[in-house]
Amino acid sequence: MIRKIRTFFAISVLLIVTSCGDYQKIIKSTDYEYKLKKAREYYDNKDFTKATQLYSELVNIYRGTNRADQVYYYLAKSNFGQRDYLMAGHYFRQLVKEYPHSTFAEESEYIIGYCYYLDSPTPRLDQKTTQDAIDAFQLFINIYPSSNKVADANKLIDELREKLVLKSYLNGKLYYDLGDYRASVISLTNSLKEYPDSKYREELMFYLLKSKYLLSENSVEEKKRDRQNAELDEYYTFVDEFPNSKFRKEADRFFANTKKMMNLKEEDIKKEEVKKEEVKK
Repeated sequence: MIRKIRTFFAISVLLIVTSCGDYQKIIKSTDYEYKLKKAREYYDNKDFTKATQLYSELVNIYRGTNRADQVYYYLAKSNFGQRDYLMAGHYFRQLVKEYPHSTFAEESEYIIGYCYYLDSPTPRLDQKTTQDAIDAFQLFINIYPSSNKVADANKLIDELREKLVLKSYLNGKLYYDLGDYRASVISLTNSLKEYPDSKYREELMFYLLKSKYLLSENSVEEKKRDRQNAELDEYYTFVDEFPNSKFRKEADRFFANTKKMMNLKEEDIKKEEVKKEEVKK
């Protein structure tokens, strides 16, 4: 049994050494047609590391020939196979830039967006790559509106936009969680302006109201009245849009506390409500 294991190990080592030796001969060869053939063989066998190395050399050799776009394409695909989406995207962009009429152009334009998509980080991180993916997919749709990949591109755009909405929501709530209510008001307001149809709208509006309430509660006297009025305005806006909100009870408590601190009477409140209705009309 031990002898069989040793024999198997020796054969394996010999095969590896022979394989490495053969690959080095290919690297040193000046027969570029042979290299191109071997690069494709490595690619087809999913040995993307060796394929990438060979195609990286051949891309300059075949530049200006009728196979230049093919070499670019497989160089890009070899990088993609290694999950190096940054370099893959770079070579796909080069392909469509230099050979816009190539038979590989349509697929390459789509994969540019897909490379960005795969590199898109979690919502808590910077979302530039996510926006780049959306822009790339939209460009693909604009250039190839009849492509059978348009539906896939639109689906991925929707997914990426949801990530941006979530990022905006997390940014908006971050300052509230940190207790910086002035910054929270600005951030939450910006999030609502940027994504008015956000699925987090109710929660964003509630935390905006709560931030204004806590900001007014902790204000210096000269700023307190204005901030209380701003908070009351936010309350009316919130309950008008979400009268049956799960946050309604807490929102009503803010309103009652602020009304008490401002010494507002019921008739004063009604007058304010009438004024607001007239403004809406």
